[in-house]
Amino acid sequence: MSGYLRLLLANLWRRPLRTCFTLGSIMVAFMMFGVLGAMTRAFSAGADLAGADRLLVTHKVSLVQALPASYRQRIRQVAGVRRVSSATWFGGIYQDDRNQLPTFPVDDEEYLEIYPEYVVDPEGRARWLTDRRGAIVGRPLAEQYGWKLGDTIPLRSNIWRRQDGSDAWELKISAIYDVPEAGGDPRNILLHYDYFNESRGRGKDLVNWYVVQVEDPARATGIAREIDQQFANSPYETKTSTEKAFAQGFVNQIGNIGALMNYVVSAVFFTMLLVTANTMAQSVRERIPEIGVLKTLGFSGSRVTGLVLAESCLLTLLGAAAGMAAAGALVEAVGAVVRRYLPVWSVPAEAWLDGIGIALLLGLIAGAIPALQALRLPIVRALRGH
Repeated sequence: MSGYLRLLLANLWRRPLRTCFTLGSIMVAFMMFGVLGAMTRAFSAGADLAGADRLLVTHKVSLVQALPASYRQRIRQVAGVRRVSSATWFGGIYQDDRNQLPTFPVDDEEYLEIYPEYVVDPEGRARWLTDRRGAIVGRPLAEQYGWKLGDTIPLRSNIWRRQDGSDAWELKISAIYDVPEAGGDPRNILLHYDYFNESRGRGKDLVNWYVVQVEDPARATGIAREIDQQFANSPYETKTSTEKAFAQGFVNQIGNIGALMNYVVSAVFFTMLLVTANTMAQSVRERIPEIGVLKTLGFSGSRVTGLVLAESCLLTLLGAAAGMAAAGALVEAVGAVVRRYLPVWSVPAEAWLDGIGIALLLGLIAGAIPALQALRLPIVRALRGH
């Protein structure tokens, strides 16, 4: 086996410059493929991690339209509803306008019960519940800005002002939460809705959306219908959907961008295929006498064909490995910035597996015609060199 590998590598490096250019084209194609995989995972992560037993209730017109806080008790009375909480987009800014932090005023402890992904120790939860200015922050944020338990952090809001006209809100860090490896957004800040509501200068007793936990996920659609019927023909009509459907709606908004990226990568793969096929055709044409010698020494046509296909696949696999590694390095290099907005940002394992499969397929296709020529090449003609 090692002898065959040395033979394949020797054939590949017969023309180093040509091989390097071919590897470069393959590398670029798979680097784009890896980055696209990271983007696809980042945008679809919210839908993949959405709870099956959670519903989101928003204004029928738009998410930015508010709903009365009094809806909470009415939603709770719907049969099959287990828990209800609310959330509002705060628009938190820390120190610099570039530091946009996802901050949400929520309805106290019930929100944490609905979202067990927020892992908070009992002492931290107790501190938060007893401090109206308390906040729960994700560990990555605490590590990034050097926050510790008990610290007071000033956040500005680009949406909400206080009654005195100020846009500065002081929050005290009561707890730092973690998320399981399987999912959850680790970069949020949660504060008390009551503190937020009594301090803001406008929009009193309004929330942006409700999150509803149902007892039986199989009844989620029916419960959503009942909730919307309860507020039909009111000044604040609602639109209720599963959390997964809600998250998928955001993913669908970038669907055209994803399709465009797929078209670009497909075009790059096609170009790479042509370059690789040309490289293999030239390589086999230059080695016609050697192929004749191999057949004279007893190599069957199928073994010679296998060598050509193996060489082609080795070429695409080496380029694919380099490209996927470059994609991983690039994704990680911009991770600190991107993860502020897309917490799940990495090249998924599925992209690596798909990349290996695509590389093998492209290698077989690129080497098919040269391998067929080598198979049909008569020994006498090969030894003559044409």
